[in-house]
Amino acid sequence: MLFKLKFKHLALLITFYVLTSCSDDSDYTAINLETEDKQLQEVLINLSGSLDTFILPQSTDYQSIPSDPKNPITESKVALGKLLFYETGIGINSKKETNKATYSCASCHHSGAGFQSGIKQGIGDGGMGFGLHGEARVMDPNYTEDLIDIQPIRSPTVLNSAYQKLMLWNGQFGATDDNIGTEANWTEGTPKAVNILGFEGVETQAIAGLSVHRMGIDKAFCDENKYVKLFDNAFPEVDKSERYSITTAGLAIAAYERTLLANNTDFQNWLKGDTRAMNKNEKKGALLFFGKARCYECHSGPALNSENFYTLGMNDLSGSGVHGITDEVTKKGRGGFTNNPTDNYKFKVPQLYNLADVQFLGHGGNFTSVREVIEYKNNGVKQNNEVPNEMVSDKFSPLGLNDNEITLITEFIEKSLHDNDLKRYDPASLPTGLCFPNADPTSKEDMGCN
Repeated sequence: MLFKLKFKHLALLITFYVLTSCSDDSDYTAINLETEDKQLQEVLINLSGSLDTFILPQSTDYQSIPSDPKNPITESKVALGKLLFYETGIGINSKKETNKATYSCASCHHSGAGFQSGIKQGIGDGGMGFGLHGEARVMDPNYTEDLIDIQPIRSPTVLNSAYQKLMLWNGQFGATDDNIGTEANWTEGTPKAVNILGFEGVETQAIAGLSVHRMGIDKAFCDENKYVKLFDNAFPEVDKSERYSITTAGLAIAAYERTLLANNTDFQNWLKGDTRAMNKNEKKGALLFFGKARCYECHSGPALNSENFYTLGMNDLSGSGVHGITDEVTKKGRGGFTNNPTDNYKFKVPQLYNLADVQFLGHGGNFTSVREVIEYKNNGVKQNNEVPNEMVSDKFSPLGLNDNEITLITEFIEKSLHDNDLKRYDPASLPTGLCFPNADPTSKEDMGCN
């Protein structure tokens, strides 16, 4: 009898072992991830006080999206800005007649590349081709280096730009916050002079960018292309003599850009309560990101960025795909704008969402993957010999991460912070009926647009 009881007990143990070992993998994972979920929640709360600190709002929740007090976000502004951002028809000031109406803001900031350019340097006027994600855009052979409209540095993204008070790598656009006191550098006759209007960076860049990148708009264009009502709805308080202008167009584009939020990612969904949104490795990577690797010291808040500028000794533009030589002012980063030597070689901390959409990272585009950037920061050795050692930030020091830890952090950034459906922000069509984001013959063929 005793033998039978022992056998029965053993059978029950074996049955329990088999059932738990062969259960559905997702259930098994969920059981084992409870500790990591709790750890990550505790870490984030200890850092910021609440998980909500890291949550990006919905794109239609205008009250929750950071906005410029002088340019409140409205549905009508966003609707207009969404069209103007992609409108190739406003590319009217091209250097050559053949390239007129073939480029847009989205030529350098489109959804397929995480609202960055698919190449090292975004090309507006003088560019041709698109490929699949903007990676095939090149200089039109009819243009020369002195005529092409090309960025002198890697084009930063406008994704999650609502969480930036100042825009560009050197922060030169924006009349508020850290740019208070830099008025002497808002040089008349340059794009920096737009700061005089008093807007934050997103608005200032949008207004300045229209002129810089050879675009224009007026009442005649609006009349001809059914934009008048859109401007009337967006800016009823602006006198009609000033309503159809680059300034109002820029303000509408800025309102739209502020709604470009990567709010449908594994990490964002996990923050909102879906503990299955991230897998085991993603959670381990997040724990390292917000722990041992100290990434959170520079990358925080909903966009995982900051308003700070640091010298990390990264290389400037170089190698294939580079047009021209980076000028000395651009190389100096923040210092090139402020003219303060202590700001030399400092560049703004970027946001971290949808970095896997491009193959060029760093202000010089010399890193080809997220992993390369993490390895660079882990080693803590500057690569740019033009940057004096004493200028390098004390935050740039070896992290002591092993290969597996680097792999986990890479997965967190590339997978957990990737929104797979940014095309939801694209318009269905434009009032002009033109192709977008480019409308040159090669791009149209690449995109299958007639």
